[in-house]
Amino acid sequence: MNFPLYIAKRYLFSKSSNNAINIMTGIASGGVIIASAALFIVLSVFAGLKNYSLEFSSFVDPDLKLIPSEGKSFLFSEEDISQLNAVNGIASYSKIIEERIIIKTENKNLLATLKGVDSNFLKVTNIDSMISRGNWISNESNEVVAGSGIAYNLSFGVLDYLKPLSIYVPKPGKGQISSLKGAYNSAYVQNVGLFNINEELNNEYVFADINLAKSLLSYKTNQLSALELKLKPEIDESEIRTTLESIFPNRFIVKNREQLNDALFKMLNTENLAIYLIFTLVIIIALFNVIGAIIMMILDKKKSLNTLFNLGTEPKTIKSIFFWQGSLMTIVSGIIGVSIGLLIVFLQQTFDLVMLTPELPYPVRLHFINVLIVLATIFALGIIASRIASQRITKKLIRS
Repeated sequence: MNFPLYIAKRYLFSKSSNNAINIMTGIASGGVIIASAALFIVLSVFAGLKNYSLEFSSFVDPDLKLIPSEGKSFLFSEEDISQLNAVNGIASYSKIIEERIIIKTENKNLLATLKGVDSNFLKVTNIDSMISRGNWISNESNEVVAGSGIAYNLSFGVLDYLKPLSIYVPKPGKGQISSLKGAYNSAYVQNVGLFNINEELNNEYVFADINLAKSLLSYKTNQLSALELKLKPEIDESEIRTTLESIFPNRFIVKNREQLNDALFKMLNTENLAIYLIFTLVIIIALFNVIGAIIMMILDKKKSLNTLFNLGTEPKTIKSIFFWQGSLMTIVSGIIGVSIGLLIVFLQQTFDLVMLTPELPYPVRLHFINVLIVLATIFALGIIASRIASQRITKKLIRS
């Protein structure tokens, strides 16, 4: 039998004759329980936010996007199309032309990004579900769908025939500009819909038919800016990436949805780390109570320790008793705290207890890795705190 562990369990789970010791122990355990539960809940919230952001970006971002490794555009031949069609696991793909433009109405104009898409675009993304007014563009037309922020800044609406829209794109080439008209390709367009996704995209994008974009940019028939892919649900993304890189060596940079939103996810990961460190500091503060409780217990058990010492127990073994007591206290409290956190996260997922908006519950997500992170943090810090407290025991203290 492990003698120090046995005595430690007796001390931990039995009440002291001194009520102040019981209160101190309860406060120490309660602090660790609350801190560990809070840390787990916060990590689950950030996991939920990250997952929600990925789901939300699925409305506008593809599963994979192929961007030219050099330059702004590339030529995609019939042979390339055949090779892409032969890749198993691609459900659909869309040809994309993307470029900065000037969009003008009456006496107002601003810079935006024109995204020319083909008829497969709605099979790759769900952008049409984000249209708040009007409809999606028709094929082979001069129709556009603008962000609500652009529409607000230029004061136009849907099918607003009194305010014709013009799109201007600088002409490619070299040499001096002889006239303003000769410097730009332009087209009159009709806005048939407004999308509302987020502030950044609402103020940035105008969607149009790919043929209109080709005409404005003077692109060749098979010249594109990007390819956007939708994968079949059961397909492993890494396998498709490897296949694409082998078929088109050094031609494309392949990005998934998270990489397309790397700024957002860097921000979420940084905030996640910051919150973890802050709550770890809270746990450290809570563990000062554990150190205090163990020291109080040592002082309360001086007579018992003296008896053990006189019976031949070494000071090292007596130190182990209180080391195990503190470690067990933090381990049990940490497990209880994580269990409470799991219950709260489960209730939020099931019953939507906290709402961001009347329609949107606060996103949370259960990840087993978060359980391990919290328990590992509690256990590691608890062991350190218990070691610090147990080192207060000396021969002089035992004999006094």
